[in-house]
This record gives sequence, C-alpha cells and structure tokens, in this order.
Amino acid sequence: MWKHLSRIAFSLFGWTMDKDIPNDVNRCVIIAAPHTSNWDLFYARLAFYLMDIPLRFTIKQEWLRFPFGPLTRAFGGIGIDRRPKVEGDPRKSMTEAMTDLFAKHQQLAMMVTPEGTRGLRTEWKTGFYYVALNAGVPIALGYLDYDRKRAGVGPIIHPTGDIDSDMRKIMAFYRNIAPKHRERFSLDERYV
Repeated sequence: MWKHLSRIAFSLFGWTMDKDIPNDVNRCVIIAAPHTSNWDLFYARLAFYLMDIPLRFTIKQEWLRFPFGPLTRAFGGIGIDRRPKVEGDPRKSMTEAMTDLFAKHQQLAMMVTPEGTRGLRTEWKTGFYYVALNAGVPIALGYLDYDRKRAGVGPIIHPTGDIDSDMRKIMAFYRNIAPKHRERFSLDERYV
C-alpha cells in the first residue's frame, strides 16, 4: 500500500527516481542531504518506499509512546535509549547508541541528516561516519535534487578510517545536488 501511495504522490509532485540503486542499502547508514526544508523528510520517505529500502531514522524513545508512537514507527522511527543499563554508569553517546542498533537489527538502513539542521551549517556532524565505521557498514549517499526533481541513492562509501579522504569523496558527490533552499546549504568546508 505505501509503495503504491508513494508512486502516486511522487508523480503528482513531479518527482522521478534514479533507477540505479546500489545493492548494499539494506544494511547501511544513509546520508539524507541536502537538508534545507521540512519537505525533505516527506520526499525522502516516499522515495525510500519506492526503492524498497527498509529506511529507519532514529528518534528519542519517548516519541514511540502513545499517541505518536504508532505513526512514528510506521514512518520508520526507531527509538534511541541512551540511559545506562546500570545506574551510575556513564550515559552512551548518540554514536554508541546508534552503533548498537546495528548489532540488534540484521536489516537496517539508518537515515541520518549530517547537517543536523535545516539552517546553514558549514561543518557537518560526523557521527554518521563513526557509526558506519564502528558498525562495519557502508555509507549510502541518498539525495533529493530539487532542480531536477530527482531522488535516489548515489555511490556507496565504505569507511576506511581515513575520514579526510572519505569525506572528500562524499563532498564531491553532493557538490552537484541542488537543495530546495540554496542559501541554507553548504558542503562541509573542512573537506572541500
């Protein structure tokens, strides 16, 4: 049902899908960039339904409770619980909690917005890189190109541990992707 509704909505809004979808997308971290509008999640969610990618996104555990829980889960939300298992132990970092999810789920395509906000950010958050590196999963470069009204998944990056080199490859790909609001998007200036 979701795939059929997504196809109709995508078509009504004039969007198309790139047909070349890499094979490694059922267990990976998926970058969702550029992220400059609330519409990005809507179009990305539709696109991933159409690509048959079991997309998930992390959200505070509390959002999975009533009344928002059923809708959040249906949309792909997966809860993050950073509380220590033993009282008095340190709280897990977001990166550790997200890495743990890959140990619990054999099929997990985790969407991350490395810009961290819809506003202009000249340095991306790199937690997604360390989640992929620590979990031993690739990074898929998901995109929405608003100029061409085209969505898809670009190259797959297997993190090597050399973040400078790997991030330069990621920035090279996103250099030619048009956001909805150009004034709110920047590549990570450390890697261009």
